[in-house]
Amino acid sequence: MHIDRIARFGAAAVLGLAGAAASAQTQGIGKDEIALGSVLDLSGPVAGYGKDVRNGLLMGVAEFNAQGGAHGRKLRLLVEDNGYDPKRTVLAAQKLVNQDKVFALVGTFGTPHALAAMQVQAPKGVFSLFPMALSRDMYEPLSKLKYAMLPSSVDQIRGVVPGIYQRSKARKACTLYQDDDYGREVVQGAEAGLQSIGAVLAERTSYKRGATDFSSQVARLKSADCDFVVLGTVIRETVGAIAEARKLQYAPTFVAASTAYSDLIPKLGGKDMDGLYAVTTAQQPYLDDASPAIAAWAARYQAQFKEAPTVFSVYGFTMIELLAKGLRKAGGDLDAERFGKAMDSIGDVPGDMLGNPPMHFSPTRHLGSDRSRLSQLQGGRWKVVLDYDQMQ
Repeated sequence: MHIDRIARFGAAAVLGLAGAAASAQTQGIGKDEIALGSVLDLSGPVAGYGKDVRNGLLMGVAEFNAQGGAHGRKLRLLVEDNGYDPKRTVLAAQKLVNQDKVFALVGTFGTPHALAAMQVQAPKGVFSLFPMALSRDMYEPLSKLKYAMLPSSVDQIRGVVPGIYQRSKARKACTLYQDDDYGREVVQGAEAGLQSIGAVLAERTSYKRGATDFSSQVARLKSADCDFVVLGTVIRETVGAIAEARKLQYAPTFVAASTAYSDLIPKLGGKDMDGLYAVTTAQQPYLDDASPAIAAWAARYQAQFKEAPTVFSVYGFTMIELLAKGLRKAGGDLDAERFGKAMDSIGDVPGDMLGNPPMHFSPTRHLGSDRSRLSQLQGGRWKVVLDYDQMQ
């Protein structure tokens, strides 16, 4: 997939970084600050994710700056809303890269959006750091400008589908997916996982981004007698599809990629969402039984944003933590080349209290971790049913 597009990005990335390194001053790096950008959905169908990622980023920036920054420089974060529209993503990326002159885009949400932004970033040598996009394109082929935190949807789904399919004694696997890069990669992962146990996807049905009615798709799955359904869906679409299934008294095993791992699923869908499986890395922080360390972290978050954090807040915060490691290792004479070398020399990053797995960055590895865990909604809460060590 995307071979031509990836090749173009790889070539442009090398040229862009070479140009940035050769310039007197790398874009976005000043004497006292480093300008970062992020393109998120703050008003569209996945605004619930986008706002929490933004808040996590802002919290990370605030804490980094409060600690004195790195070598005298603090961070300034500029966030643009794309409404989950790739065309708006391009415009937002053009503004951040060409007008605001940012050093990097951090946490861009969604595969189509991150890919669109990369086409703007690469020629200017602007880094793509830890996008909230579950595609191998975020870290492959190896590029001096691309670093990712989360494994792809292909790898997530491929890893969990065989065990859950066999455990549920399913007979017929099918899929409902968003008709875009993200959804198709979920399908690819499902195919690969099923193939490893001699099974196939018997039925496929899709929807266009932003759809709200899933009656025909769910009726088709039920009519085909699908008892195992892989979902390539996001918030509203996950809730809508499962709610439609419950109305039809249709109860297959539903399995989704980590895009559906959100506290918004049970909040919006209620008890009908119980039973849904979803892949994740970090965990949703439930504060009524949190450890003292997590409770203290959550209290700082709540003081800043007047609401409880979610797993997407955790992701945003973690992105800045990883960025900070690179900036501190790069030294005071900062430019694009030194930052890239610093990121490549980070090595091992331990797992943390927020549920993130151990990560590792090197000159040949720009994906922090390819490990995932599997959770299930039980009584309106996500419960881990297969942890990192059980997924290997």
